[in-house]
Amino acid sequence: MAAIEPLALGRASQAAGTSEALAARLARRFHYYMSLMREVEDRIERKLYRQGKIVGGVYVGRGQEAISVGAGLAAEPDDVLFPCHRDMALFFIRGVHPRQVFAQYMGRVGGLTRGKDGNMHMGDMRLRMVAIISSIGAALPVSAGAALALKYQGSRNVTLVFFGDGATSRGDWHEAVNLAAVQRLPLVLICNNNQYAYSTPLDKQMACASVADRGPAYGIPAEIVDGNDVFAVHAATLRAAAHARAGLGPYLLECQTFRMTGHAAHDPGDYVPKHLFEEWARRDPISRLEERMLEAGWTTREELDQAWTALRREVDEAIEWAERSPYPDPSELLENVYEQPTSPGGA
Repeated sequence: MAAIEPLALGRASQAAGTSEALAARLARRFHYYMSLMREVEDRIERKLYRQGKIVGGVYVGRGQEAISVGAGLAAEPDDVLFPCHRDMALFFIRGVHPRQVFAQYMGRVGGLTRGKDGNMHMGDMRLRMVAIISSIGAALPVSAGAALALKYQGSRNVTLVFFGDGATSRGDWHEAVNLAAVQRLPLVLICNNNQYAYSTPLDKQMACASVADRGPAYGIPAEIVDGNDVFAVHAATLRAAAHARAGLGPYLLECQTFRMTGHAAHDPGDYVPKHLFEEWARRDPISRLEERMLEAGWTTREELDQAWTALRREVDEAIEWAERSPYPDPSELLENVYEQPTSPGGA
């Protein structure tokens, strides 16, 4: 699977605006990555995990695919990404193959950590992707540090950090945003506001009306985005990144969406009122995109069905490859964990 060139898409979007041809091209890429994320995570959560082939926590972004796809395809190749646990598509956009993700979750050598972890704690610094930090708010100070490094280097690149609404109620989130604002760091803050921080609804964890309200308190621009509209997320991320690239400091995006699952595979989400699932299911980001594509004449139902069939075949083959990948040899336990001395007696 070849990675799509985000730079070309981002610059073309700004130059061509509402070009029908560009919109159709973007829509096809949006659809592929959103569908791939949905299918891969469904197999992980609903099959492999329940078959006992994955041990540990499984967290998915069902219903939130438009955020990581819209933002990921607006980022430039050398921008630094800090995904959270519901941003699987970012890995695919950067060129990570689904087979590597399945191997990662099953603790096999073919995974990004070569079997040293069994779930989403993965990254690849060669791809400018920093591994997920489980305590999501703790990623903010690290992302601010990455943005500070870019500023010192005189780079035009930016750092994009993804987090949930719950993270914005943590102290480390506020400290990082304050630092980024004061230092005018090239940091794009992308909130996946899915209405629940584990089992805590939004109105029980913050008194302000929206996450975006937190931005002006630090003197930075903020906007609310329809997080289930991939075109809206893409356009907003381009605006935010342009602001940061111009040396104007951080920019906060609150992408409003809904978590169509419990917090994790082990959580049935019984605390969420049923009517909310029903209401948000009607706003499913993939269904909305398909409807737009059909109405605009960019595709046909037959072409969409063929795309889904091909994608499921791709995922089947990826799972087969991952299951053939061996478990790591115990002798490799400490490899790539601790820094090795460069010379005898070196530090």
